[in-house]
This record gives sequence, structure tokens and C-alpha cells, in this order.
Amino acid sequence: MYQDTIAAISTPLGEGGVGIVRLSGTGARRIAEAVFRGKLSNRRLSYGHIVDPETSEVIDEVLVSYMAAPHTYTREDVVEINCHGGPLPLQHILKLALYHGARLAHPGEFTLRAFLNGRIDLAQAESVLDIVRARTDASLRLAIQGLEGRLSVAIKTIRTKLMSVLAYLTARIDFPEDEIEPQEVIRPLNEALQSLQELLSTADTGMVYRLGVRTAIVGRPNVGKSSLLNQLLREDRSIVTPIPGTTRDTIEEVSNIDGVPFILVDTAGIIHSQDIVESLGVARSQKAIEQADLVLAVIDMSQPITKTDKEILDLIGNKTALIVANKCDLPHQAKPDELGREVVFVSALSGDGIAQLEERMVRMALGGKVFVSDAPIVNNPRHKDALERAGRGLIQALSDIDSGMPDDFVTIDLTAALNALGEITGETVQEDLLETIFSNFCIGK
Repeated sequence: MYQDTIAAISTPLGEGGVGIVRLSGTGARRIAEAVFRGKLSNRRLSYGHIVDPETSEVIDEVLVSYMAAPHTYTREDVVEINCHGGPLPLQHILKLALYHGARLAHPGEFTLRAFLNGRIDLAQAESVLDIVRARTDASLRLAIQGLEGRLSVAIKTIRTKLMSVLAYLTARIDFPEDEIEPQEVIRPLNEALQSLQELLSTADTGMVYRLGVRTAIVGRPNVGKSSLLNQLLREDRSIVTPIPGTTRDTIEEVSNIDGVPFILVDTAGIIHSQDIVESLGVARSQKAIEQADLVLAVIDMSQPITKTDKEILDLIGNKTALIVANKCDLPHQAKPDELGREVVFVSALSGDGIAQLEERMVRMALGGKVFVSDAPIVNNPRHKDALERAGRGLIQALSDIDSGMPDDFVTIDLTAALNALGEITGETVQEDLLETIFSNFCIGK
């Protein structure tokens, strides 16, 4: 489909043992042969050197793999130059490739070409990015499922049923004079709707695994927020001192709890203060609460519940939240029945109660649902939106039939449902949507 050849550094910036410059396109082999001193063989690693043809200067000692189309990631000729992983050799090799006719790849363009050349569909292409960004083993397994095409197969099965009904109704509209053999319509549409609803029922759980749960740890100063963060991370990430107000800004880290990524936000202690730095920290804490999916409100059980504690609980409002009754290893002065929410007793100092807290966090995040590894699961907000639109179109089509509406009305709603499903796999997709999706990729992927 493309006539030009693209090139990019496919490994992260910085120093490493190995770096890779990747080329894809009709000129990939020609460009490689212009700068490589060695013999290229299809699907074999070839040892040699990258040399600047104009100066005969050796740039680096390398291993080069050449893979001929169509049996490649992009279904184009692909060359990967494995060099030493320092910034300079990588940049010099990339510049030589560009000088000899390659174009610098756009973000995600290698995967985009794999999609446009028919090697993967759009849902599978998005799963490539999910694999790169996976934060837990569970989210990685979901991403691999997507790359394997399990969701795509489920979507295509539904589309096949809808296409069959649409073709039948269209034939009745276009050829009214012909005797078209009657075909069952209601049953396949109901089956398709049930399959759609089953997929949608997995979406909230799937997106928790993919996107994580943004969790704000809030409370007044010196109640043990930073100690709690360290316990959940299993490391000393946040500074802990007896001095109130040690944390003056938000700190973010990701904790893997039973496969669910929790983005933990340790906030500044909420207190009324004239100190400008403390005031800014409190404002950021309030913003963290607004943006959170889950709030852990930390209360110091060794002290009576204060007016500030109650103000913090009011600030949480209707957010999904847990009260973390900290310092339970000390004599209690606070009364849990004053808190009005679900309470978990912990000692962030000793670790007592942390396992119970994590269990409740996971239960609240997943709503009691369990990830079944063999079943297709929706983990992408775009896919969920497309499925919801397809479901609405399908429900309307069934309503049209039930109301005795003409076939034309039914086909309009079926077409809308099919187009929505096609957006997931890329069969009906606009160019601006492709740009949005692939712009999130790194340049070398």
C-alpha cells in the first residue's frame, strides 16, 4: 500500500546493551545494503559493520536481520539493525538510513502499516499498545488475548449474524417482485444482542485491569498516609517523620494488588493554613479526591476524631471510599461509629490489617467480578462505547420489527449497529480515528 520506506529507533532512549533501528518498506533492503558491510540473508541474523559510504567510517559493529514481505510484522520488507545501545550509534545509523532514502516513521506507523496491510485488525493493533503499557500480569494477559484476536472473533461472529439479516431484508426491499425464501430474523438478532450484552458486562472489569484504579490517600497531617502508601507499595517510597506536614505535594506510584493496578496518590495533609506551600498542597489534595476512582480516608484511631477529620469525610462526598482506621495497635480514642462508612482497621507501622484492606480495595474496584482468562473481555473505553451504540441500534431494529415498521427502517438501524461494531475491528473506521489511536504509540512501534 505504501511506496516509501520508514525508519525509526525501536528501543528506549538512553544507554543499554542493545539498540535497534527498524526499517520497513520497499526500499528497506536497498538502504540496508548501502550502509551494511556484510551479507544479508532472508530471516537470518547477519554479522557485519555499519559504515558511512561517503567517508568509509565504521559506525558500529552490528547484527542485521532482513525479513522479506509478506511474512513480517508490517507485511512489508523489514530490516532490523541491532547495534550497541548508546544514543550516538543509534542516532548515526538512523541518520544514514534517512540519508539513503528512508523517512522517519510517525508514532505507531509500523503497527498502522500492519493494520492497513491486513495482518492485524484495529482491536489487535490497540492491544499492541496495551502490551507495552501493561502494569500487571493480569492486564498483560488481557492485552495478549486482544492481540490473539479473541475479542475480534466475538465481534465478527456478531457481525456475521447481523449481516445475514441485513442482506435478507435488503433483498426484500430491492427485489419485491421476486419470491425470496423466508428467513428467520428475530432469533439471530436476539442472539446477537445477547452476545453484545455479555461482552458489555465485562467492560467495567476489563477497564479496571487496563487503566487501573486511581486511589487518593487523604487525611489530616500525621495520620499515617505516607506510611500506608509505603505498606501498599512494599517499599519506602514516601518520607515518613513524626513531624506533621512532611508531605507537601502529591506523590503517585502504582501498586499491583491481585493483578489490579492501583495508582496510589499520597496527598498533603488537609489542614487550614496560611502557609502558601501548604495551601497549594491542600488544593492538590482536593483535586486528587475529585479525580480519584477510590478514596482511602486515613483516620488516626489513637486520637479523638477532629473537626478536620469530619470535614475531610464531607469533602469525599459520594465518592467510592474506605475509611482506614490507622494506628489500631495503639489505645483507641476515636469511635468508628462516628465515621459513617465502611472501616478497615490497620497499623501502617506494623502492617497489621493491610491484607484485609487490599482485599476490600480489589473487591470494590472489581465489583465482586472475577476475571475469566479464557473468555473475551472488553478493556477499552472506545470499544465499550462502540458496543453500546451497536446495542442501541440492535434494540431499535428489534423494536421496529415488533412494531411492524417497513424493512427500510430496520435496515437503517442494523446498518448503524454494524458500523459501530466495525469501528472496533477497523472495518468501518475514519482516518481521524486512526490518527488518534496510533498517535499514542511510541515512534518505533
